[in-house]
Amino acid sequence: MYDFAYQKPGSLADAVSVLSGDMEAKALAGGQTFIPVLKQRLNKPSTVVDLAGLGLSGITVSGDVITIGAMTRHADIASNADIKAKIPGLAHQASLIGDEAVRHRGTMGGSLANNDPAACYPSALLALGGTIKTDRRTIAADDFFQGMFTTALDQGEIITSIDLPIPEKSAYEKFRNPASRYAIVGVFVAKFASGVRLAITGASQGGVFRHTEMEKALSANFAPDAIAGIVTPADGLNGDIHASAEYRAHLIGVISKRAVAKAA
Repeated sequence: MYDFAYQKPGSLADAVSVLSGDMEAKALAGGQTFIPVLKQRLNKPSTVVDLAGLGLSGITVSGDVITIGAMTRHADIASNADIKAKIPGLAHQASLIGDEAVRHRGTMGGSLANNDPAACYPSALLALGGTIKTDRRTIAADDFFQGMFTTALDQGEIITSIDLPIPEKSAYEKFRNPASRYAIVGVFVAKFASGVRLAITGASQGGVFRHTEMEKALSANFAPDAIAGIVTPADGLNGDIHASAEYRAHLIGVISKRAVAKAA
């Protein structure tokens, strides 16, 4: 690692002040991505700002919305009774992230802010039509993700919580790398009275995306057969040593049908 200063602010305002005043300062949430990046000397922050003391964790239900604090850990989401009952797809998704050590350190807000193209949570936020709340504004899921490792967050802006509408049905399925457990293809589907939203992670060069053709078919008939004939083009999909773009295109169809079957 390179040398850097370390601060653990006691208030959100103090954390924002440090991050906004120093372009080279970086926020530390769970550290499950950031710490390995530091170890590999891929990032050289002037200051690491630890968000652990800001009280940004917790899960609450209000009406038809579940609110999750940004620093809530994966393990807490996976085991939460309200999430299991109301958004079972999210509880299952959280249980598949990394290994047990990662799930007890990694946070939802950290994952969303990082926007790794193979991360799980972006697909849940997008499929559920959730919103990101920060120290200064609210950002809709459809506006938040702006490409690989890129979000709508400004310099120094901190995610404080995530609002997720409660769907009628939900499910998440993932074809994962057996070593890293990242998604080679992950699919989150959510059925609402107004229609179906389906988001895919791990497959696209641009990061998480909604499959609008599948959404239209499933809104008319929420069943795996409704999307059986939909072919996803390989153009723009990732290709690497784990799976070619063509294989990922095939997996999108397979994993999407599994997710719909589980939800239905």
